[in-house]
Amino acid sequence: MAAFLRSKCSSVGRTLMGSIGNNLYVGVNSSIETVTGSSRCDAISQQIRTFIQMRTNLKVVDNSGAKRVMCIQSLRGKKGARLGDMIIGSVKEAQPRGKVKKGDVVYGVVVRAAMKKGRSDGSEVQFDDNAIVIVNNKGELIGTRVFGPVPHELRKKKHLKILALAEHIV
Repeated sequence: MAAFLRSKCSSVGRTLMGSIGNNLYVGVNSSIETVTGSSRCDAISQQIRTFIQMRTNLKVVDNSGAKRVMCIQSLRGKKGARLGDMIIGSVKEAQPRGKVKKGDVVYGVVVRAAMKKGRSDGSEVQFDDNAIVIVNNKGELIGTRVFGPVPHELRKKKHLKILALAEHIV
């Protein structure tokens, strides 16, 4: 752990971590707290989850033929897309005989996002990855199956067909 913090933190953090290199068990807690308390190391020690914005890579969770899509534009607004929002993306990886080919520009609906989304009952939903389902410009699904869990917030955004085809609704 000391090596990880030493390699990732600023030069100030490296000088603070120098005492840990020789004596691993004495004063480890105080040095690590000092380094992680630094404003320069906060972004490194904690991964920041943000909106799905331009150049975000997303996993495709339907059987349209695409495996990975890079977001070109969010159709929600300037900040980015969240659960249930439409995006425009470019297919970066695709299966050989799919309906969608590599390089195609496609529309998609965000069905999983790593950013926390609060619910009206006070709970929060957060997924491990960012994922989309590919649709056409009218909002109709290209694939015939949807893999993995999808949130019930899609009902509010009028994506009922995705909910009907989903394996599990969270």
